[in-house]
Amino acid sequence: MRVAIAEDSLLLREGVARLLREAGMDVVAECGNADELLLHIRSDPVDVAIVDIRLPPTHSDEGLRAALEIRSANPGIGVLVLSQYVELGLAMKLLADSADGVGYLLKDRISDVKEFVAAVQRVAGGGSAIDPIIVSTLLSRRRNEDPLEQLTPRERDVLDLMAQGNSNQGIADKLVITLRAVEKYVSSIFTKLRLPSTGTESRRVLAVLLFLRN
Repeated sequence: MRVAIAEDSLLLREGVARLLREAGMDVVAECGNADELLLHIRSDPVDVAIVDIRLPPTHSDEGLRAALEIRSANPGIGVLVLSQYVELGLAMKLLADSADGVGYLLKDRISDVKEFVAAVQRVAGGGSAIDPIIVSTLLSRRRNEDPLEQLTPRERDVLDLMAQGNSNQGIADKLVITLRAVEKYVSSIFTKLRLPSTGTESRRVLAVLLFLRN
C-alpha cells in the first residue's frame, strides 16, 4: 500500500510515517504543505493520502481543499483527513458527495496505533473512517421533530458504531451481541430514519451522516 502524508509538523509527519512503515506500508511522500502533496500525486498517484486539514501558508483549510481536489481528480485514491479539533463544517464538506474512501480523524486517534492503521487500511480499500467524537457530536445535535428520538439507547449505540464505519460483525464484537441482533437493529434504524436498507457499508455511513447534517 502506497501512502502520501501532508503534515506541517515535522515530528508528527515523521511519527506517522514511521508507524505506517512498521505496519508494512510504503510511505512514498512526506510533504509539509498541500501544493507539495498535490504535485507528487499528479506525477505519482498513491493508494491513500493522509492530510492535515490545516496546512501552510494560512493554516485555514488548505488541507481540506487539497483533499477535495484529490477526490475529484483521483476518485480511486483514499483520503484520510486529520484535525486537531472537531470541525463539523469542514467534515461535512469532505463527506458531501460520498463517504467511499474517506476518513476524518482527530489527531489524538493516532496514539491508538492499531485503530489508526486499521483506519488507513479501510480508507485505502474504499471504506470510511469517521472519528467517534465527530459521530457523537453529530448524534447529539437536536432538531425539531428529531427522528433520532425514536431510537432506543441500543439502536443509538449501533448507529454510532455504524457511522464510524464498522461492519455489522464489527458492531457485534464491540457490543458483545450476536450478528443477527445487529442486523435487526440496523434494519430498525433504517426504517425509523427513513433510510434505504440497501447499498455498501460506506454508502450507509454517508446516508446517516448526510441525514444528521440537515
